[in-house]
Amino acid sequence: MPSILAVDDSASMRQMVTFTLKGAGFEVAEAKDGQEALALAQQKKYDLVLSDVNMPNMNGIELVKALRQLADYKFVPVLMLTTESTGDMKTQGKQAGATGWIVKPFNPDQLLNTIRRVLG
Repeated sequence: MPSILAVDDSASMRQMVTFTLKGAGFEVAEAKDGQEALALAQQKKYDLVLSDVNMPNMNGIELVKALRQLADYKFVPVLMLTTESTGDMKTQGKQAGATGWIVKPFNPDQLLNTIRRVLG
């Protein structure tokens, strides 16, 4: 069963994402910001990271850059789940190493389809 690290500073958004993913049979760990996510990622290798962009302490773009520095996370898919839909922010995400971009509010089926496609 693939494991996913869900990162969002909004508790309600984390709950919604976790509920959706667990319902589809994924194992899910949650982090409230990039710093917490990075600490978890250094302890365990997740199959996919799903992260918000705008968070305190360490934002999603910084998190992607930090993850890409870790040997275990060079090729792990990182999807950004965010309200940010501007081309500029997407470009920053891609340059940092993000695999894809999902705009909130998300459609659960779309989220699951994207994750399954990325995990192959």
